[in-house]
Amino acid sequence: MHRTSMFDVAILGASGFVGAELLRLCAGHPRLNPRRLFGDSQAGQAAQSVHPHLALAYPDLEVERFEPRLLDGIDLVLAALPHGHSQLVAPEIIRRGIPFVDLGADFRLNGADEYERWYKEPHGAPELLGRFAYGIPELHREAIAGSRTVAAAGCYPTAAILALRPLLALIEPGSIVVNAVSGVTGAGKALKEETHFNSVDENFSAYGLLTHRHTAEMEMELGGSILFTPHLAPMNRGILATCYASAKGPCDPLEALRQAYAAEPFVHVSERSPSTKWTLGSNAVHLTARYDERTGRVLAIAALDNLVKGAAGQMIQCANLMLGLDETAGLPRVGVWP
Repeated sequence: MHRTSMFDVAILGASGFVGAELLRLCAGHPRLNPRRLFGDSQAGQAAQSVHPHLALAYPDLEVERFEPRLLDGIDLVLAALPHGHSQLVAPEIIRRGIPFVDLGADFRLNGADEYERWYKEPHGAPELLGRFAYGIPELHREAIAGSRTVAAAGCYPTAAILALRPLLALIEPGSIVVNAVSGVTGAGKALKEETHFNSVDENFSAYGLLTHRHTAEMEMELGGSILFTPHLAPMNRGILATCYASAKGPCDPLEALRQAYAAEPFVHVSERSPSTKWTLGSNAVHLTARYDERTGRVLAIAALDNLVKGAAGQMIQCANLMLGLDETAGLPRVGVWP
């Protein structure tokens, strides 16, 4: 799809944290124009009321309740909905032939059985699963560019998969362990006891022991069984994934990462151990890796902003490819510091 005019965008889940990031990034995008904002919980409110920090960019937009007829004239749909909800709207979007990037888990996995195993409910549109490209552009660029439907990867999987995928030839299958930490925005905007200030402040905890749903994506992309333990940190945003695996022998995983990502605009590989704040507000991923001679293990670490490269930024990166635009359009490569 090539043209010089603007692409009119509809955002589903526009009132949430990811919706806000989509709007922020679109405000700096040369070709994406948010035209419809859908969000049932805050329908009827002005966008600048829901997201005051975006008031100067969107003085006239209003959040609406979704109706299929409101997709008339839309060139791109970006959906940031809770899992299960995209299955309800995807058939209509696909029927209309509108390019569609979905951040929900609904269409990330390869099969309905795998979805039901991890999400504990039957898939509502299993016939559509094969239509979606898996949305990590660094690994699936051609598939994304050639598809009209993309399932953007989850935040934890993006970090772990980018850290480990180039190292698979160096490590023993089935030996991967991923310990990852996320900021509170990863839990979404809805009020929950475990994300109240008193629960999070001065606290650090693991959750989803042995059953976290993002394990399925990691295993799909990396192969073998993976032990994944997520943790909640008292910070707003950011993910730090520390990954371990048994090495097949002495190796140089840092050089493997450098070679794999040398031409990637959003991936920085360094000897320094990365920090989440280095990526704040950016679509960047910072990586490092080591081989430990003493234990015979490989260590790989990834840091990213869960709301940008782990969500809205990756969605726009995918959309740029789908629309034939510069892949980096509208996406910051540098973080905000301090």
